[in-house]
Amino acid sequence: MGLLAAASALNEWLDHFLTRRAAGRGRLRALQLLAYRSYGTAEKFYLKGRLLADPGLRTATAEDSPWRNFRSMVRRFNSREVAGADLLAELPDGSLHAATTDEEGYFLLVLEPQALPAPTACLWYPVPVRVVRLPGFLALPAAPISAAAQVLVPPATAEFGVISDLDDTVFETRATNVVKMLGRVLLSNAQSKQPFAGVADFYRALQRGRTGRPDNPFFYVSSSPWNLYDVLDDFLKIHAIPPGPLLLRDLGLTRPKTTPPPGVTGSAAIHFAHKLHEIDDILVTYPALPFVLCGDSGQEDARIYREVVRRHPGRIRAVYIRDVQVPVRAALVGPIIAELAAEGVPLLLVSAYAEAAAHAAGLGLLM
Repeated sequence: MGLLAAASALNEWLDHFLTRRAAGRGRLRALQLLAYRSYGTAEKFYLKGRLLADPGLRTATAEDSPWRNFRSMVRRFNSREVAGADLLAELPDGSLHAATTDEEGYFLLVLEPQALPAPTACLWYPVPVRVVRLPGFLALPAAPISAAAQVLVPPATAEFGVISDLDDTVFETRATNVVKMLGRVLLSNAQSKQPFAGVADFYRALQRGRTGRPDNPFFYVSSSPWNLYDVLDDFLKIHAIPPGPLLLRDLGLTRPKTTPPPGVTGSAAIHFAHKLHEIDDILVTYPALPFVLCGDSGQEDARIYREVVRRHPGRIRAVYIRDVQVPVRAALVGPIIAELAAEGVPLLLVSAYAEAAAHAAGLGLLM
C-alpha cells in the first residue's frame, strides 16, 4: 500500500496548496460548514460534516440545461477543503464537544448525551456545530460559520429499519454502463432527477409500517461521493421520500475499512467494502431492531446483502432488489435468492415497486 499512501499524500498536499494560494490571493470564497444527516441512540450520537469554501452553486431548477448542470458538478468536485480547523458541537443536553477537521476537511464525532429532550421533528435531533478556530492562513470572520446537524434516533415504537441504496434503486443512474452513468450524474440535478414509479409510495409505507406512524428509520448507503450530498438530500425532499442519513463515500485514496469476500476485486471491491462497513455499523448500533434491505441488480447489492444476512443472522426481515433489466445481472441474483430462502430470508427481484409493496404487506410489514 506504499504507492497508494504516497498518491494520497500528494493529493492532499496539492489540495492544501491550492486552498492556501486562493486564500493568499483573496480568491477563496466564504467558508461553508456542512453538517450531514447522521444517526445514533439515546446513549450515543454520530456526527459527520465537512468544512470547505462555498462552491458558489445556484439554486437548481428542472429547466437547467445539461451544460449548467455540468458546471455545477465541476464546482462540487473542485472543492477547496479546510483542514486543521477547530469546531464545537452542542448536544441537546447542553454539553459542548470539540472536533478538528482532517486533511480532507471532514470532522467526525462520537458523542454520548446525558439526557435527550423530545426531538424537534419525528425521529430527528438538531445538534448545532460552529467553527471556533481556523488554520493560521485564514482569519475567523465576524459572522459565525455554523450549521445544525440532524441526528436520527429511532423511537422505541419503531418496528424495523430500512437500509436502501440510491443509484438504480431510487432513481436511474445506469451504473452498468459507465458512459451513460457519467452522463446522468454530471448532466442532471436534484430537480431533473426522477424517482422510479412507486418507490416514494413504497418507502413511505415502509416508514409507517403497521402502526401508521412514521417511526421506522431509513438509512441510505451509497457509493456516490460526499460531493453529491446536497443533490441527493434535495432529491429526497423534493419527492417526499423518507429522509435518512446519507452514508456516502470519500473519493480520496484511502484503504477500505472492511475486507470484501474472496473473488470481489477492483472497483467492485471498493463498492462492496464501503457498503458492507456502513451497514455493519448500523446493525451494530441498533442490535434489537430488524431491517429491510432495498437495492438493485446493477452492481453488488444482492451479494452485499447476502453477506449482511450471514454476519447478522435473524436480523433481516426481507430483501428487495430492483431488476435493472440486464439479464446477466439478474442471473447472478437467482442463486442468492435460493441461499437466503434456506436461511429464512425472502429476497424478491422486482421490476416494479408495486410487487415489493404487495410482498411486504403479505409479510405483515405494512398496514
